[in-house]
Amino acid sequence: MGAQVGMLDDVAAERLRLADDLESLTPGEWATPSLCAGWTVHDVVAHLTLSTRQSVPWTAWRTLRARGNLERAFAEMARERAREYPPADLIVQLREMAHVDRRLALAGELDPLNDLLVHSQDLAIPLGRARDLPVERALPCLRHTWAAPFVGSAKRFAGLRLTATDAEWTEGDGPEVRGPVGALLLAANGRAAGLDGLDGEGLVEARRRFA
Repeated sequence: MGAQVGMLDDVAAERLRLADDLESLTPGEWATPSLCAGWTVHDVVAHLTLSTRQSVPWTAWRTLRARGNLERAFAEMARERAREYPPADLIVQLREMAHVDRRLALAGELDPLNDLLVHSQDLAIPLGRARDLPVERALPCLRHTWAAPFVGSAKRFAGLRLTATDAEWTEGDGPEVRGPVGALLLAANGRAAGLDGLDGEGLVEARRRFA
């Protein structure tokens, strides 16, 4: 049995919302490049449907096949699944897995929600369909991401102070970068697009680090 999912009701709501949003996409939009380099919208959705289906042995095996590169392994798995399942099938899968309380044991409890919030923007922003992320969901993920050593958020923004303008959250010391939690969450997860929703005297330096 897989590990349990944190904030499962919110995860379910985001999966169902995404499934609804995807219903109106054209074939051309499914083939649009996402914010994830080398991934189409179709690839991103395929990746999200793996959340409740991955096992540690399978993931380890695929990582070995990718010469120890976990990001490459995830990309290959996503593209394979996108080739196997057309958009309509993936939408059905998102709805079927909405309330499934299972995650990869190597992942944190909030990783499924964080992935949904960030990846939904990875595909929505290039399509011109971005929306504000709910603060009550994005803020716990921002705290989680900042503390996760493998993400590197604290290192990326070392010497800068990040401050939310719509919630009680601030981290770091130095010139300030401020904005809504949703934009901060994207930036903390390595998305330069998140910087477009931020301002402050530290923003120029933050942009330089993403260049």
